[in-house]
Amino acid sequence: MFGRKKKQPATGAADPAPAAPEPAAGDGREDPKGPRDAARVPDREGYLDLGALLVKPRPGLGVRLEIDERSQRPRAVALDLGGGSVQVQAFAAPRSEGLWDEVRRELVQSLREGEGEPTVEEGPFGLQVLTRFPATASDGTRGYRLARFVGVDGPRWFVRAVFTGTAAVADEAGELEEVVRELLVVRGEDPMPPRDLIPLTVPEGAVRHPAGEEPPAAPPRRGPEITEIG
Repeated sequence: MFGRKKKQPATGAADPAPAAPEPAAGDGREDPKGPRDAARVPDREGYLDLGALLVKPRPGLGVRLEIDERSQRPRAVALDLGGGSVQVQAFAAPRSEGLWDEVRRELVQSLREGEGEPTVEEGPFGLQVLTRFPATASDGTRGYRLARFVGVDGPRWFVRAVFTGTAAVADEAGELEEVVRELLVVRGEDPMPPRDLIPLTVPEGAVRHPAGEEPPAAPPRRGPEITEIG
């Protein structure tokens, strides 16, 4: 779903009509509250270097790299804290504008075409997409699983974060949201097409093992393995 935009008319891809006009897209510059561009942060001591993303460790924080099944390369960072998780990816973006407005509309359309029930509302990072998916508990009880999609536009990059577990509810995700705000994004100087994934790297000492249940997020597709760090 999160690919380069196809040249076709947009039909039904708009967000639900808000009570007030939606804010216009920004100029692609980072939110000063984070995540931040690594080039603007001179002191990176203590950060865990994962290539496109630098993670600031804290007690209880689990860090995993999700591995693409075909390429066997890392394609997302998963951060676990308490009962919540967040999947983070960094993508190349145009120099002149951000991507989240456009991506959010495409995401809403994709979720509606599947089994999701998306809504758009204001959140700690700006406009966010909340959705729920039908799920069956271990005892056979039918219910729902929640997910919260957040986007942050930076200078020539775009970060998407998918909060699940207890973190799908903003009121329960304060500490994990702070972890996301502390992330540093390494865009690099090489030219990249918009929406291409900025490469992640596996640090020394990482341990690979089979992945568990994938989060209820349509994009991106997780591979069969994860690499646990620390």
